[in-house]
Amino acid sequence: MAMITKTNLWALKILVTPLNRHLLTFAFCTSLGLGIAIVSLLGLHLTGVIRQGVAAETFITVASTTSTQNSGLLGHILPLFTKATGVTVRVIAVGTGQAIRLARHGDADALFVHDPQAEKAFVATGFGIDRRKVMYNDFVIVGPSADPAAVSGMDDAAAAIARIAAGRATFVSRGDDSGTNRAELRIWEAGGLNPASFGPWYRETGSGMGTSLNVASAVNAYTLSDRGTWLSFKNRGDLKILVQGDPHLFNQYGVTLVNPARFPHVKKDAALALMDWLTSGAGQKAIADYRIGGQQLFFPNAREVGDPRIKE
Repeated sequence: MAMITKTNLWALKILVTPLNRHLLTFAFCTSLGLGIAIVSLLGLHLTGVIRQGVAAETFITVASTTSTQNSGLLGHILPLFTKATGVTVRVIAVGTGQAIRLARHGDADALFVHDPQAEKAFVATGFGIDRRKVMYNDFVIVGPSADPAAVSGMDDAAAAIARIAAGRATFVSRGDDSGTNRAELRIWEAGGLNPASFGPWYRETGSGMGTSLNVASAVNAYTLSDRGTWLSFKNRGDLKILVQGDPHLFNQYGVTLVNPARFPHVKKDAALALMDWLTSGAGQKAIADYRIGGQQLFFPNAREVGDPRIKE
């Protein structure tokens, strides 16, 4: 549908003035075919202006994370959603913290991120409504195969990074207030450590997961990555997964509607259509079907109940 502008609305007002109604009547009476054509065009224009809902909202904007984008997941599932609904999705892929800030300013219709605590706060403060679980994967600690901190095989993430810190082994942090960065900081805190006191061995990139993994690969450093991005990452160099399996590394994703009561321009119907699809059987299957090298990257759990790892 064409964009509705002030010019369109001015033209519409001209079309429905009393004089123009007389002119349309005259045209209809003097030439039946021409009259029908004019009235039909006017009716189509009015319908386009008045009709609301998913069909009229041809695109929505979603603030999401670099992990959903860099892993290739969104490139796999969103065309399926568009095919089913006719609604295209424009993704702003940034760290979770930045995505939430965008949504708090009304610069997105929906939020699709992975920090349940921050997502709940987003809803509690009135910026979002109707948060739903969608899927999960996990974080992993990767590092050089030589493993100077000797953490390989450990399943306690806090103990592992405490050992990395004790040996002053190079560690690359995203440092970008992303969901992954926030998870990393919680792990340091669980180990009784504060990165603010660390020396030059602790390097913050201020960038996304792909860039941070490239830096870690270049300098043979340890880093925390979501598994999805790691599996899709090609420039691994000497890096490999060393620590995994800790429940603290569980990584839940959720989708939230930006509150249309606070931001009236939010495309509520189309955004809800995306949320409904993501949590439907079709959407959950699309997520489960996405694989790289035969490995599943994300695990749908919109309908799971009672899993103790899932932070609702």
